[in-house]
Amino acid sequence: MSKYAVTLRALHSDDMAFIERLYAGSRAFEMSHSGWPVEQIVAFLSQQFHAQHTYYQAHYHDADFWIIEHEGQPIGRIYMFWGPSTMNLVDIILLPEYQGRGIGSALIEEQLRRADELGLIVNLFVETYNPAQRLYGRMGFVVCGNNGVYLQMRRQPQALSRKIS
Repeated sequence: MSKYAVTLRALHSDDMAFIERLYAGSRAFEMSHSGWPVEQIVAFLSQQFHAQHTYYQAHYHDADFWIIEHEGQPIGRIYMFWGPSTMNLVDIILLPEYQGRGIGSALIEEQLRRADELGLIVNLFVETYNPAQRLYGRMGFVVCGNNGVYLQMRRQPQALSRKIS
């Protein structure tokens, strides 16, 4: 587990500015290669954020939309949809200064344990260029689809080890 104690709380309407900044930050590297002026990048990312947020709210209306906090401050988000036979890891983003510290891995592993207990398949989509796909591979996910932009990855429920006394 990460040395950073984090908590999850439900997303509120007053979190919109934070999650928009978070989204924009997650696309900074990609946009830095666009050649666009800053104003155009800002407008594009705002439009993309609102489209994504609207889509998630419409298509995953029963999902868990969580804000990740450290010492009472928001540092990320994790969205999960729990269905009868699958759990979809819809999205996870951390502020850059909290990436690479084991926080995201610990949060995902916790949700994978829960999915395993329920016998659920776990699905996610990840951009083809996103290095997180290596992490997902180490966690037992395999590529089961590729639309040219996103890889679809799936993890079968893992057998739970039980200590026999």
